[in-house]
Amino acid sequence: MEAPVNNSLQQFKNLVGTKFQLYNSLFTSLPFHRVEKTGIFLSLFLLHCEESYAKGMSPQEIMDSFFDQYTTYTDDQKKIDLLFRFVQYAERQVVLFDALEDAAFRHIRDMQGAGTLRHLQSEVMQEQAQEKLKEKLKDFSVRLVLTAHPTQFYPSEVLGIINDLAKALIEDNTAQVNMYLQQLGKTPFFKKEKPTPYDEAISLVWFLENIFYQAGGRIMSFMKAQFPGAISDDTDVLRMGFWPGGDRDGNPFVNAPTTIEVAAALRNSILKCYFREVRNLKRRLTFKRVENVVAALEAKLSRNLFQPGHVFDISQKEILETLADIRKTIIDEHNGLFVHLVDNLASKVQIFGLFFATLDIRQDSSVHEALLDTIASVSPALPDNYASLDENGKINALLNVNQKVDTALLEKQLHKDTIDTIGSIKQIQQTNGEEGCNRYIISHSTSVLNVIEVYGLFLLSGWKKEEITVDIVPLFETIDDLRHAGQVMKNLYENADYREHLRRRGCKQTIMLGFSDGTKDGGYLMANWSIYKAKEELSAISKEYNISVVFFDGRGGPPARGGGKTHQFYASMGRNIANKEIQQTIQGQTISSNFGTVDAAQFNMEQLVHAGIANELFSSREVTLSKDEEQLLQSLADAGYESYNKLKNHPFFLEYLDHASPLRYYAEANIGSRPSKRNASAKLNLNDLRAVPYVGAWSQLKQNVPGYYGVGSALQQLDEQGKWEALEHLYKHSLFFRTLLDNCEMAMKKSYFPLTAYLSKHPQYGEVWNMIYSEYELTKKYLLRLNGESDLMAGSPIDHLSIQMRERIVLPLLTAQQFALLRIRELDAQPGNGHGKEVWEKLVMRCSFGIINAGRNSA
Repeated sequence: MEAPVNNSLQQFKNLVGTKFQLYNSLFTSLPFHRVEKTGIFLSLFLLHCEESYAKGMSPQEIMDSFFDQYTTYTDDQKKIDLLFRFVQYAERQVVLFDALEDAAFRHIRDMQGAGTLRHLQSEVMQEQAQEKLKEKLKDFSVRLVLTAHPTQFYPSEVLGIINDLAKALIEDNTAQVNMYLQQLGKTPFFKKEKPTPYDEAISLVWFLENIFYQAGGRIMSFMKAQFPGAISDDTDVLRMGFWPGGDRDGNPFVNAPTTIEVAAALRNSILKCYFREVRNLKRRLTFKRVENVVAALEAKLSRNLFQPGHVFDISQKEILETLADIRKTIIDEHNGLFVHLVDNLASKVQIFGLFFATLDIRQDSSVHEALLDTIASVSPALPDNYASLDENGKINALLNVNQKVDTALLEKQLHKDTIDTIGSIKQIQQTNGEEGCNRYIISHSTSVLNVIEVYGLFLLSGWKKEEITVDIVPLFETIDDLRHAGQVMKNLYENADYREHLRRRGCKQTIMLGFSDGTKDGGYLMANWSIYKAKEELSAISKEYNISVVFFDGRGGPPARGGGKTHQFYASMGRNIANKEIQQTIQGQTISSNFGTVDAAQFNMEQLVHAGIANELFSSREVTLSKDEEQLLQSLADAGYESYNKLKNHPFFLEYLDHASPLRYYAEANIGSRPSKRNASAKLNLNDLRAVPYVGAWSQLKQNVPGYYGVGSALQQLDEQGKWEALEHLYKHSLFFRTLLDNCEMAMKKSYFPLTAYLSKHPQYGEVWNMIYSEYELTKKYLLRLNGESDLMAGSPIDHLSIQMRERIVLPLLTAQQFALLRIRELDAQPGNGHGKEVWEKLVMRCSFGIINAGRNSA
């Protein structure tokens, strides 16, 4: 939540807007080639773009007229040289803006206002809800799962500079700011080689060590201090999850050795954090009968970290018990001096254990199916006729596995690795604890068999049924999968063997729901509505079978991928939706934009903790939506689905995206280890295309189709049916519906149709462009009518201004990118595929970096 709007907006203008202009002038002294001229030319080019788009000119016309009016350049090489310098310059302007926003965060946001733990404290006191809180905290937690989805275009070196730059800006240290800006000038912003999965993991470990370790400790310490009766040693209010090194869905570069290596990196990283903190404790706890205990703990951590060949011999329990003994001695004999330092460390050990973040394993169901067919053909572990059995026959065969498969019989490396991975889980649990790796997520789950296949693979890997200390998590993604999820889980709960497995796992079932593929498949309204309805049905079915269901939301950064103001969705839920835990993925740029500083991370984590707790304690809402409201939303979703399908099924829909956007260059950008398509050899189709490049390509076109398309048509249809008053009532009284449309506004505010208006008359793609633009205008008209504002996002003035300023910075890059794409198309049309195409392709990719980074959560 923003602090009081007028004050916060003025603070934003002072601390971000004015300072950006001030420090931006320092760029003229950066060590760029001909930097002074670059800065002058870029300012002129920005103004020229704005004026020319207002006149209806195309990127080609804008670029030609700029070079004619403001330069003497006639050959392509000099023009290209200037455009690359524009990219360099603008990229660093984006970094400066990011750092300024990070530095101003606690002045702009009310760190003790609504949605924070301070606010929760006052609410609990006012309502005398201490006992309710204690009951809620017995099994409530927020789990943030860091993923390596490739939407982070900053190399780790640049992320570190942003962090340091923000600190220098907070301190108003102009000399240091200048030095860091110079460092940026010498630091490459692009990666020459794709990162390995291990590289991705190490990049995210930086955030665990420098951000989440501190923010998580602060939150836990506050809760222990303010709600002592409600927090016990078993309370898991916060948990971190981790996908790099474990997520092998469509990523051929993740294997069992990588998984083990990443788990070791996570363990070593958290031990280093504890070691550093214990060393600092040693400087303060210089008391009798304390000093020696602290020294012994330090020595043991040191041996486990640094001594070659040392057999790992430390546990989370041992560290906590040692800290508890130290605490008791300090209180009993030393007046409680520095006891808060001991408590702070204990809070962190309680959250992060020896695993730091739980490493999830994820694989596609099709891999398991193919592997089991192969095992049946080469091993007696499964019946010879397994592949021809019906679903029930296969399930019975898998549940009756009584021997381990010999991996030497498997020829495909992928098949061997799948079995080896299941073995590596046991190895990780022995060193990092069970929480180090105890979830197996199945992408494209469509049936009971998909879940039992993984259960059977554990048996085939040598696990005993009673020893499977792993939760099997189906992931439902497409609209059809979401619709059938309830029946799948009902049948699964009725399977005696699986039910016994759940009993051993505490009668808890985690179910993952994917927003990104749902939006790609069914459009914005239908995806969100289908997920809501699936949650409602799954909550009721699980309750009927006495299973505690936990929903794990696969959310991306922007609204099109389930992002936006996510805490408001959780706050809006009634008791018809299970809310034992809040679990969601934090992807790509969302990590650096929402959790890039300790203040921002603490604030956004508190918002989620507050949403889950306050909703249970203070909301009297039995259901999220009444029956009439549900019918209204169902009608909207159906109408939006129909509208989106017309666009999606247009014969030139995907061709248009490939033609006009940098979609094809995502795989070459070296920002992630995964391929951009699941089936690398196949022709481009929507099913195989990953959500990240799909949404990201629309973002760089500044059309953001997955974030709003169909909303205007749906509102218009209900308006024409005489239901406008009902829609207004729903908007005013349903936080769920309001958040849905608020996030939609955010996607639209980042759209800019003058950029691609030249395509409106294209003989092949003009119809698609006009369909998209018409829907945008229709949606804008109805949203403004509904919220009573004069402009999109006018109700969130700080975010509104931030987006405006960011979009201005990258307008030159958008124009250059479109110009480069046009040149590539011209060269493609020439015999011999054209000479000099590579340099234009490089320009497209380099522009992408700045555009994506400036958009924060735009892919």
